[in-house]
Amino acid sequence: MLVILFLMFSPILMAQQEDVSALSLQEAVNIAVENNLTLKRSQLNQLNNEASLLEARGQRLPSLSASASGRFNWGRSINPVTNLFEARRIGNINLSANTNLTIFAGNQITNSIQQAKINVEAGNLNVEATQNDITLNVINLFVNVVFAKEQVSIAASQLKISDEQLLRTSRLVEAGSLPLSERLEMQAQKATAELEVINANNNLRLSKLNLSQQLLIPFSDGFDVSVPDLEAEDYPLEGVNANQIYAIAVESMPQVRSAELLIEGAEYGVKIAKGAYYPTLGLGGNLFSNYVDQAAFGNPESFGTQIDNNLSQAFGLNLNIPIFSNFRNKASLQRARVQRNLSEMQSLEVKNQLRQDIETSYTNAYAARQSYQASLTRVASLEEAFRMAQQRFDVGALNSVDFQVAQNNLFGAQADLLNAKYEYIFRVKVLDFYLGNPITL
Repeated sequence: MLVILFLMFSPILMAQQEDVSALSLQEAVNIAVENNLTLKRSQLNQLNNEASLLEARGQRLPSLSASASGRFNWGRSINPVTNLFEARRIGNINLSANTNLTIFAGNQITNSIQQAKINVEAGNLNVEATQNDITLNVINLFVNVVFAKEQVSIAASQLKISDEQLLRTSRLVEAGSLPLSERLEMQAQKATAELEVINANNNLRLSKLNLSQQLLIPFSDGFDVSVPDLEAEDYPLEGVNANQIYAIAVESMPQVRSAELLIEGAEYGVKIAKGAYYPTLGLGGNLFSNYVDQAAFGNPESFGTQIDNNLSQAFGLNLNIPIFSNFRNKASLQRARVQRNLSEMQSLEVKNQLRQDIETSYTNAYAARQSYQASLTRVASLEEAFRMAQQRFDVGALNSVDFQVAQNNLFGAQADLLNAKYEYIFRVKVLDFYLGNPITL
């Protein structure tokens, strides 16, 4: 069975994989939103909320039911038409219809409808919040891929320099201008550069794997993303502070509004529980008729005639006054009040978590910007130092060990600069998200 399923779905998966090669950020977000199972679960839960609202609204309408039954009696039994005992086979059919309408129930129906409406609205906001979480996670993983691709480029550039220096050193060694140890040092340096390329490619593959798994699509060597033109200078961090960002976010973030709605819904839950203490008043109606296959008093009647002649109707009011419910109503009210308190605590937790997330993101963004600016200065200095070291090495004024140190220092600084750059860009985009700005790169 598993083999059959694989053969059935493998062309679809392969086609999907071909479609997602060289993904843009927006395409990656769209795929993640479409495939994410947590989001699908939220959407299914929303269908339950909508069903509960439909059910609550239906309580305002009268109920209607109909029933039919048939039976045969042998021996001494009562004829249901004549109400006389008879000692013969009697077959009869009973038909009935019932309706009930609640007129008053302590406003429980109205409050249930309002609570169900709130749950639907809160469910929509939860779906939106889940989509936002997916988008932020995809952006982070997408940026990791872009960062890893640039690390591969830097490692490849370092390997190219090592190749050139090894070639030059080998020629000088063969000409007798340099000792053999210099070539061995350069060979070791090249091997180190090759290892850096391997590590960078492995990191790139791992970052692609993480992204593809987040998108819930099969991973292959052909999976890739399109690298946007990203410059840290295009993402300023001025004009707002963490408190200002929080003041905007607390009014717009769906998880905050959802938590506030749940408090309102819990208030209706308390009202529903209080409504159980009130009397309930309802209307009820009933229609009944039957048919007997034996003639009544020797006069045969048709089915329709008997049904018409035996028809009875009933209509009445039902009043139910709760006096003692074995503490069920009291317990329900207590649970409703506890749920309201829990909803208030959850709302406070959501707001506190939002504030902490914003403060952390702002602090990280500020620190990343400082690191980026310091790394720019460091890389500029080490590039100049490496250029001078390369010139000295070319004329034999610098040995291979010192040259390798200069090269490794520059490589490490460039990697740190990349890390600070993409860390800063991602943190700024997170702040943009809290400000309600479009999440794009």
